[in-house]
This record gives sequence, structure tokens and C-alpha cells, in this order.
Amino acid sequence: MTRSRLRTGLALALALAALPGAAQEATLTPRELRGTAVEALRAGAPGRAYAYSEALIQRDPNDREAHLIRSRAARDIGEYDEAKRSAQAAWKLAETDGEKFAASMVMAQALSSNGQRTMSQLWLRRAVEHAPDEAMARRAIRDFKYVRARNPWATELSFAITPDSNINNGSSERSSFLNYQLSEVLYGQPVEYQLDGTALALSGIEYALGINTRYRFSETATRAHDVIFTADVRHYTLSSEAKAIAPNAEGNDFAFASYSLGYGHRGINFDRRGEYRMLVDLGQSWYGGDEYARFARLSLGQSYKLENGHRVNARIAGEHQIGVKTSDMDTVRADFSYTLPLPSGSVLWTNLTLATASSNVAADEFDEAGLRAQITFAKPLMGATAQLGLWARTRDYDVSPHSRDGREDNRVQADFNMIFTQVDYYGFNPTMRISASKTNSNISLFDAERFGINFGIQSAF
Repeated sequence: MTRSRLRTGLALALALAALPGAAQEATLTPRELRGTAVEALRAGAPGRAYAYSEALIQRDPNDREAHLIRSRAARDIGEYDEAKRSAQAAWKLAETDGEKFAASMVMAQALSSNGQRTMSQLWLRRAVEHAPDEAMARRAIRDFKYVRARNPWATELSFAITPDSNINNGSSERSSFLNYQLSEVLYGQPVEYQLDGTALALSGIEYALGINTRYRFSETATRAHDVIFTADVRHYTLSSEAKAIAPNAEGNDFAFASYSLGYGHRGINFDRRGEYRMLVDLGQSWYGGDEYARFARLSLGQSYKLENGHRVNARIAGEHQIGVKTSDMDTVRADFSYTLPLPSGSVLWTNLTLATASSNVAADEFDEAGLRAQITFAKPLMGATAQLGLWARTRDYDVSPHSRDGREDNRVQADFNMIFTQVDYYGFNPTMRISASKTNSNISLFDAERFGINFGIQSAF
């Protein structure tokens, strides 16, 4: 008898010795021993199940089901590293979707029990991707939500590519007027001049990456305390038409990046019908590769659930900006929104915004009012969840170097969003957003038109 056969025989003997009535002679086929191991797991005897799975694996290292059993048993007895190794072995041996689903689920369980909940969520997304039927997919999604609720780390990633007609927010007009004070001193009357280069709207493609991650360092049934990091990074490439308009410009001239780190607190109130939120953060932004501004922000919010699915939300926020390549500015903004379901099953969201800004540069001070409405349609459109949004905003500047009357910008915008829920890859759905906006100003330099089609992805659950 070879040494490997001797080890296998000893392992089988140990496994059989653990069986009830082992004093009697017993012979089990590998299939029967697998069934016995599964019954041991169900009976709350992971030690016996582990011994049986060891015997099966020594007999056949490619016994995928035995690796699954050993992973589950090792996890139940606290041997998490062994549980992960066995789950990984089962994954490598899996061929069908059902086999990959089972391996993903036991790996996710081992990782979660070991405190590695973020990695567990990734494996549960893999389980959803390989689920052999809808019931198994729902089970994996349920487990994903369970793990996410207990994970102190939560990260949202967004990525989008947007062909855009106006990446630099340039003017849609071909001419404007010089600074009225300078014009009158030099020429006695306003002087019109031609706009060119980067003062005009330049078309191109925007590549945007967003990251929002938080670590929940304290939590009770009604209160939560988080450390929050956010990043917003955007890069651009210019179209051939834009390069012809502004030959010396490059897409990186308009690149933008913003990073912030803050503390967030939220809690449940009003007999669990309301939730309040507080966020304070510090950050810095860059434009065109150069430091643009530093900022400190404070936001306070309160939401409340009314009857029949209605909901109100109020927020007030303040920002102190220390300009590097721009002016210093203090901005206060207040929002009030109301959400209501419609008889058709669609959901309507409305929002009123009021804002005011003061600055060390008088021309940058403004007052603003805005209205927005968005409807999420009950019925899918071409298999996708559809949303239509309309937005109007007016911003008034008392002082402008271009006009004695100051400056007034009126902007309207429409967005149409589609979330393709029937297209799913690892729990992510593709999205498409069509956006068009127009700004009318009493100063031609600030007239602008913009049209873009955004392609992105978002989590399905």
C-alpha cells in the first residue's frame, strides 16, 4: 500500500469512526459520505462534517462538493482561512453557473464571518452574476443587502463618458462688449468685440469618475457616525472642431478634480418617520491641473415621511471658499423638496432652491432661485426605467464690469435618464442621460448652450 493510499484510508477510517454505530462494520460510497457530511452540517455538527470532507478530498482533490462542505464546516468552527481556501478551490473546479454560484456563496459567507465584508459583497455580486435562476439571484441580493447593512465601509463608484457640445461652458455668441467702465474712458461708448478661442463653446468628450466612501465608526439603532471621503475627477478630450476654434487649447486645460474629507452624523427621529443629517467637510479643488480653491462646508438636513408615500426634505448648507485661482466666497444655500406618488404609479419629485453668495470680488456676488421637477415613470420604456427632469434657475449679480445694470443669467435645462435594468453585469446596470441646457444673459459673454449624452453605470441593488 502506498503512503498516499494509507493517508486516505486513515482519513476515511476517522470519518467513519465519527459516524453513529461506528462499532459496526460500515462501507460508504463517496456520494453517501457527502450526504452524511451535509446532514452533519444541518445537525449542527461542523466538526464531523469537516472530518468527512477531509476524507473525501484526500480520496479525490478535485471533489468540488467536498471542498464546498469543508469551506462551510471550517467557517462554522472558526477556521476562516481554511474556509476561504476551500471555497477558492471549489470556484476553480466549478464549470456551470450553478457550481459557480455555490462557490461564490460559500466564499462570501467565509469572508463575511471573518470580518471582510467588502470582499464578501464582491463575491455576492459574482453569485448574482452566476445565479442559475431568479430565486437564487434574489437570495444572493438579500445576502448582499444583509452584509452591506453590517459593513462599516460603504463605497459608491460612478463612471461616465459624455460627448458634450460645451465642455468649457463657453459662450454661444460670437461677440460681446468690453468692460463698460474701460470702454467709456477710452472710447466714450460701449465697444463690441469678437469672441474667439476658449471664450467660445468647445465640444469634446468628458470622462468622469466619482468616489464616495464612508467608514461608520459608531452606530446604534437610531444613530450613526461616519468618516466620509469624496472625489470627483473629470478629464476632457477636444473634438477636431474645437481644436480648429482654439488651436492652442488642450482637453487638460479644463480638467477638474475635487477631493474632500469630512464627518457625517445621521439619526432617526419623529417616531421613526424622520431622519436628520449633518455633514461637515474640508476639501480642495484643481482646475486645469492647478490648485483652484480650498473649501469648508456644513450641511444640515431633515426628511419626514408623510402618509401614502409622500415625503418632504429640507436642507440648509453653507460653504466658505478660499480662492487660489478664483475669488474668496461664502455661499448659503437652502433646499426644500417634496416627493409624491402619482395615481399612475409614477413618482414626482419637486425641489425649490434659494442661494446667496458674498465675495471679496463684488462681481462674483449673486442671489439665486431655482425650481426643479423630476418624474420617474411607472412603466418601463424599452425595458428601462425612465426619468424626465426639468430645471429653471435665475441668478442675479448686482455688479458686473460688463454692464451698468449688473448681470442676470436665466438658465433652463432638461434631462432624460434611462436605467437599463434588464441589462445586468455583476449587479450593475448601464445608464444613459440626455441633457440640454440654455443660459440667457444680458451679457453675451455668458450666453451658453449645452447638449450632452452621458453613458454610465450604476448599482442595481
